[in-house]
Amino acid sequence: MTHTDKLPAPKLGEPFLLTPGPLTTSIKVKEAMLRDWGSWDDDFKAMTAELRAGLIELLGPGCDAFDCVPIQGSGTYAVEAMLASFTPKDRKTLILSNGAYGKRAAQTMDYLGRPFELLDKGDYLPPRGHEVTERLQADPEISHVLIVHCETSSGILNPLQEISDAVAAVGRTLLIDSMSAFGAVPLEPSHLNFAAMVSSANKCIEGVPGFGFVLARKSDLAAAKGNGHSLSLDVHAQWAHMEKTGQWRFTPPTHVVAAFLEALRAHKREGGVAGRGARYARNRDVLVSGMRSLGFETLLEAEWLSPIIVTFFCPADPAFSFPAFYDRMKSRGFILYPGKLTVVDSFRVGCIGQMDEFVMTGVVAAASEVLAEMGVQSAAPPAEALAERAKLAA
Repeated sequence: MTHTDKLPAPKLGEPFLLTPGPLTTSIKVKEAMLRDWGSWDDDFKAMTAELRAGLIELLGPGCDAFDCVPIQGSGTYAVEAMLASFTPKDRKTLILSNGAYGKRAAQTMDYLGRPFELLDKGDYLPPRGHEVTERLQADPEISHVLIVHCETSSGILNPLQEISDAVAAVGRTLLIDSMSAFGAVPLEPSHLNFAAMVSSANKCIEGVPGFGFVLARKSDLAAAKGNGHSLSLDVHAQWAHMEKTGQWRFTPPTHVVAAFLEALRAHKREGGVAGRGARYARNRDVLVSGMRSLGFETLLEAEWLSPIIVTFFCPADPAFSFPAFYDRMKSRGFILYPGKLTVVDSFRVGCIGQMDEFVMTGVVAAASEVLAEMGVQSAAPPAEALAERAKLAA
């Protein structure tokens, strides 16, 4: 697909999901779920093998050292499976948090009863390499570090290379939550030093919800035997069973796997990680340019804007109400995502899924109409919003 091709609108007439997943899927992905599969059958075993091999290939150079372990459930199930299987019970894990998903990882470690430290940067400020270096040098008990690749509560793309270099330099082990970035943002083992990463079916590959997956070094998978806390979330046990039988240990989401394979093939036809990332980046650029022309301001400066989701400040104009804005945008075929900032009001617009720059032009046109309907004279944010943003440049 080139940038001049126009993606078809949802065939069933549903609104575009401007969210970080679940997201708008193609009709072919939906149609792939119309057939039933036996989870023990050789045909489905072949599907599982294709899924695993296709995901490993997306890592790019250095992928030969890795294997893929799909895990039933939402992305959070896969994050918990990774943390429980790869973090030690007797040494600390440093959680890098700058939003809801870093906090959720810390909560997961709390539930697991595993020791951890939290580097909390608030709603959106990125963790930096020198901060990680200082923490690791000061505490030899920290063996592992977890980073969220793209923190969708703000839309920031965290400085993964910088963090990877810092962790490797001190001889510790990196784990990556790449839930909403994998498949559109490069994550190559030839450049990044990490033991395992997680993502899920309903993100940048553009499948439907139902399973997540762990991509981990085979050596780390082998070493994880017996470390898990849970029968169903034991990554090593799932891996060993798949290696031996070709099957999932427990009932797999067969229809979701079939849909995912269709999505994975479409991803390859689009040009893989580079092609998918380029479309999402165009979506973001058209969206941000258009919304700024209406007077909206982004939370993040350009260097931190991910191609996944963008946070906009709510206008200070007293005529603006986000619930009303949301409902009117939905009536025009666009479902937005509420904000998660604690200091100022905001909302988010996703750039991923079966959407292109033409859809984003439509989003901007709809937002312009809605502001006029609501009697909003200015989409400019309150002064405290801009003061918050200034902290990022400090």
